[in-house]
Amino acid sequence: MSTTTRTLLSPLNFAGYLAWAGIGWELLFSRWDPPDWLAGREPPTPLLAALLLAFLAMFMLTTGTERPNAHKRALVLAQAVIAFALMAMARSSTLPILLLLVLVQAVHLWSTRALVVGFVLGNVLAYGVYQYVWDLNSPWVSTLMQMSFQGFAALTAWFAFRAEATRDELAAVNADLRATRELLAESSRESERLRLSRELHDVAGHKLTALKLNLGALQRDPRHVGDAQVALCARLADELLADIRGVVEQMRHDDGLELGPALAALAAPFPRPALQLQVDADARAGSLAQAEAVLRTVQEGLVNAARHSQAQTLWVVLRRDGGELRLDIRDDGRAGGALQPGNGLRGMRERLEGVGGGLDVRRTDTGGVHLRAWLPAAAA
Repeated sequence: MSTTTRTLLSPLNFAGYLAWAGIGWELLFSRWDPPDWLAGREPPTPLLAALLLAFLAMFMLTTGTERPNAHKRALVLAQAVIAFALMAMARSSTLPILLLLVLVQAVHLWSTRALVVGFVLGNVLAYGVYQYVWDLNSPWVSTLMQMSFQGFAALTAWFAFRAEATRDELAAVNADLRATRELLAESSRESERLRLSRELHDVAGHKLTALKLNLGALQRDPRHVGDAQVALCARLADELLADIRGVVEQMRHDDGLELGPALAALAAPFPRPALQLQVDADARAGSLAQAEAVLRTVQEGLVNAARHSQAQTLWVVLRRDGGELRLDIRDDGRAGGALQPGNGLRGMRERLEGVGGGLDVRRTDTGGVHLRAWLPAAAA
């Protein structure tokens, strides 16, 4: 099931569909009196049905699809216009619930100040409908009741929104901690490997060299000339010293920090975009600072793709090119307009340049973002 489908069928959206269906049933299949300004003539049923369907379509586009916030705000405002248009044409007691659905969506899209202004303005307009269009006996009572329902729904939606945002922040922090743990574990393994290689070279190598010298002197002693056991010991000492040198050379050849596990842990909590990760076996960072620069660059690419590009997939390729690490990050986002570097991209560039690397960022033909970074690799 796709992300869009799961969102459209979420419990909160499903509750909105049920409310919309109840409103539509009363409006299309129940009896109600038209406002006085229509001179007793009911609006055409196809017109009412078309407005209701338009409201539902905009509600689904706002709550169930990934769109820029500016587009979503326009859709929510259009829903408010439809709600007031229906209230102006039909004296139906359930129509004000449409304004409640509008407010629940607005909580996610506007600041608190703008939301309060919209809340007050909307209810002033609703009072005008109750007083001058529906000609209610107690418009203040109806308005206050509507305001109480809207306030309760708005607060519930706001707390749910904050809980979801906090959950996402905690997931991101947890992923960051897991990635950092992987990086520190790899750094610890690397330090231990280097310590062991030095110990083998400095201690075992030194003592084996001394042993070889003593065996050589023993072979030159007239009393042991041609002694097969002494010759065997000398040969074994030569072979053991050569083996230790080979092990030390191999351990130093693998010098560098492996980045694959840390990058995979970093992307774990992101439901979208899906990460397609490719890390070459020889793509290893030469220092902890370089490894952290790669980690933060990929993290920023993930965050940007999730928040701004509406991307479904993020491709990350880390490879070695001679003495450099090459990091390629590309998403399939559909954002439009020129790319405006923010603090995240500037911080990414500064971090890479601080470890001897660089960054190139551009927009793809389809509207996604393509980042190319480079920095020194671990010595082979």
